[in-house]
Amino acid sequence: MDVDEFWDLIERSGRETDTREARVAWLVDELSQRPVEEIIDYDIWWTTTRDRGCTIDLYAAYWFVFQKGSLNGFEYFVNWLVGLGRDTFEAVADCPDRLIELPQVLHLLKPKDLYAKRRPRNPERMSEDRPEFESLAYVASDAYEQVTGKDPTGLSEAVHARRASGGFPLIPALGSVPHGEQWDFDDEQELARRLPRIARYRDQR
Repeated sequence: MDVDEFWDLIERSGRETDTREARVAWLVDELSQRPVEEIIDYDIWWTTTRDRGCTIDLYAAYWFVFQKGSLNGFEYFVNWLVGLGRDTFEAVADCPDRLIELPQVLHLLKPKDLYAKRRPRNPERMSEDRPEFESLAYVASDAYEQVTGKDPTGLSEAVHARRASGGFPLIPALGSVPHGEQWDFDDEQELARRLPRIARYRDQR
């Protein structure tokens, strides 16, 4: 499996299903019909793709746009970003400031009208809209377990044996933090320099 096939699976899963649960099941089913080597390939591309999004500037963009700072939440946010497809992911990974221009993000940030606030909120719909997608990370391990009947640890070992590694999970105590030069998020000038679109959005909010 090459990178184009990896992205084809990610994007087809979004087109073929209506919910996140169904999307994960679709991907697991697709991978379960393939040789173990392809499951390993998929996980390697997943790992290297997410690692590309594990940067301090993208973490800052997540922090300022969604007003969240959890490192676990950031990991699940990067999963969600991958789930939006190759073009979207690569555009934001290359320039995190573009996050504020995504239609999917603008929809989430749009003020709700007074009537909408009074209506009962649908927990399922809220879950589907949330810019985090934790379970997308478990696709390869679930497929590996189904095909081999073995613990997914074997998948992790196979991935590492091929020198694929990623930044997640982030564990500050062990020195694991987003890639890139660390900077003070309270520094207004640095924010404006690194993320000018997001800085303007924050000032107007």
